[in-house]
Amino acid sequence: MRETWNAARVGLMVVFGLIVTFAVYRYVDERSSADSGYGVYAYFDDVQGLVAKSRVLVAGIPVGYISSIRLEGTRARVDLRIEGHLTLYEDAQVTMRSLSLLGERALVLRPGTPGLPVIPDGGEIRGTEQGVQTDDIMVTVNDIAQSVKKITAQMERAFGTEEAGDRMESALRNLSDALENIKVVTDEAGPRIVRIMENVELATDDLSEIIHKRKGDIDRGVAEVDDTIASIHRAAEQLNDVLADVKEVTGRTARGEGTIGRLTQDEALIDEVEGVAEGLNTFVGGLARLQTIVGLRSEYYALANAFKTYFSIYIKPREGRYFLFQVVDDPRGTVSVRESIIRQSPPPLFYPNEYKRTEISRSNRLRFSAEFGKTISFATFRFGIIESSGGLGLDLKFVQDRLEINNDLFEFGRRIYPRLRIRAGFEIIRRFWLVAGIDDVINGGRDYFFGLQLRFDDEDLKPLIPFATGAI
Repeated sequence: MRETWNAARVGLMVVFGLIVTFAVYRYVDERSSADSGYGVYAYFDDVQGLVAKSRVLVAGIPVGYISSIRLEGTRARVDLRIEGHLTLYEDAQVTMRSLSLLGERALVLRPGTPGLPVIPDGGEIRGTEQGVQTDDIMVTVNDIAQSVKKITAQMERAFGTEEAGDRMESALRNLSDALENIKVVTDEAGPRIVRIMENVELATDDLSEIIHKRKGDIDRGVAEVDDTIASIHRAAEQLNDVLADVKEVTGRTARGEGTIGRLTQDEALIDEVEGVAEGLNTFVGGLARLQTIVGLRSEYYALANAFKTYFSIYIKPREGRYFLFQVVDDPRGTVSVRESIIRQSPPPLFYPNEYKRTEISRSNRLRFSAEFGKTISFATFRFGIIESSGGLGLDLKFVQDRLEINNDLFEFGRRIYPRLRIRAGFEIIRRFWLVAGIDDVINGGRDYFFGLQLRFDDEDLKPLIPFATGAI
């Protein structure tokens, strides 16, 4: 009879919990369906990296969020919900920006110039700025590669064809004809050359006399000229070596040899490079959306007269899902139950032949949690390891995510019923929460607790990165 009553009581509590959850869902759904805040929209050519519920910032301060993204024609329409008393004017502008190392992509809003006409509720922000995208850089690199390909093709046409060889042969033939003409002119001008040589001889005698008189100065000048000529000779040799290297490189490029040659002529290699670039763009986009939240919570258990401490890390690869890792310092430790049957032969007077003995022991050690969470509307469903045992969880968020109700059900099979814990938390000021709740509601070990919680996100953790790097 007692077991039937306990089962009925658990069933009534489950039905009551479902009714309360449905009522809260209907209440929040009606509130969320009602219009609140200031609604505007803008058009973008490319919204890659933006998701619904991404933040809208003014001067680095969140003032709203993206309510929806949909396609209209060939452009993306982004609907914004501006909260508070912010006023947007006719020359307002909105820009896509990447905000954090591992974080998210959001919209940065400039309200415009006061005095101009005000954008009404449901109006359009005409001033949009796309920002620099990775695709733009890849397009520029592709244009440079096409230009290099055209230059190498022109060099191949100039030096690597039979027509170029014919032109060179014609140039050498013209040079031979010019030398023949010079020989004929020299024969005809022989007598004049003799007279010129006599004059040169006289001039040479005069020059020899002058050199003899100024030999010291001339020797010094000749030494300087020799040094200059030697420098010019070395520079000419280096220039010849450089020209030979350039000729070899351009020849290999024209033949499609080497990395540059293959890159300009091998279409399959170009496709592979573009595929790698697209994969890199996808990976960088995923990192840009990654968000990390660190939490520290301490709770005081009234009946146990002890503190329980949690250290949590939330990793959000995208909106609506996350991974939770926790280390828990539980004052009650790990409880183990051992039952044994004792038989007595012969039994003492007035004692039975056998009886059951139950041994309960506790061991103080850290517990850990590893859970996966999925958010649907205002509810987040969790499953995984909760305090070193399998379990399920349900989180409900209200009042713009400042009020949370956490429900954990775990330790199945260790006692008569699983362990049910209900916790409520409210964010009093930014990052600072007040929590309270009931632990082990169903079983006889019920206890009440209250405490404090701190949460930090990427914006809070970024200033610590230089110090952490220096410490490492």
